[in-house]
Amino acid sequence: MIKSILVGLGTSATAESVTQHAMDIAKPRAAELVGLAVTDPLRLEWLGPRPMGVGVTAASADLVRQRLVRAAAEIQAAGELFATRCRGANVAHRITEEAGDPFEIAADLVRYHDMCVFGLRGLFEHDVVPEPRDALERLVSEGVRPILAVAERYRPIRRVLVAYSGSLESAKTFKHFVHSGLYADVPVRIVHFGDDAQAATRRLEKAAAFFTAHGRAVETDHAGGSADRELLPYAEAWQADLIVAGNSAKNLLLRRVFGETALRLLRESPLPLYLAQ
Repeated sequence: MIKSILVGLGTSATAESVTQHAMDIAKPRAAELVGLAVTDPLRLEWLGPRPMGVGVTAASADLVRQRLVRAAAEIQAAGELFATRCRGANVAHRITEEAGDPFEIAADLVRYHDMCVFGLRGLFEHDVVPEPRDALERLVSEGVRPILAVAERYRPIRRVLVAYSGSLESAKTFKHFVHSGLYADVPVRIVHFGDDAQAATRRLEKAAAFFTAHGRAVETDHAGGSADRELLPYAEAWQADLIVAGNSAKNLLLRRVFGETALRLLRESPLPLYLAQ
């Protein structure tokens, strides 16, 4: 049962999408949305190596002030958008403002919520944190999940693609998705990548049986090739609106396992990701 959803407001550019996706989940469940706005002064004040000097020091201080003002404006705009959209949809909501390491804050707060909705990019960094593309990876590594990670532009969830590798972690993720009751009325396809047709058939049949036992209609497909290279093109060709990925998605968050192809899914995918392992 989902009754409390943590929503990472991030920047005003991502607030529209995360808010709408969160409301889609919350409204039919009468769940509360908790908008999380985080300011991290240490990151905002970090300017990297700079030469010493009076002029440089003054310029650096001015740049820090500009960053803090810009971050405050972004947080206010995102919060106002969140509150306005929730009031308009009659969705229970509140905003919590925190200061400090956003990853530590999110990892703590997730303990008290049923799930999180964050942006694939632009979580809390307000456009100034080095390597912001690593934000989602860091959150997952901190144990912040289940996460619905959405793109900057909102798109309704009308088709769900479940990437099943056959691993225990991958099975745990699709089971979590089924138990959550999310998007119960939309078409679902389970896809298994690899060259072993017999193993694929066996795994897909068992996975489909789980969905069927829980009243979820599902179709299956075996695709050749490897998930790290073929998952996103397959999802786009099938016109999926959400990718449910377990062990595959967990590994996608590790450069040393899948490299740049996997990072493309996190950095460039227009498709929301459901991550539960």
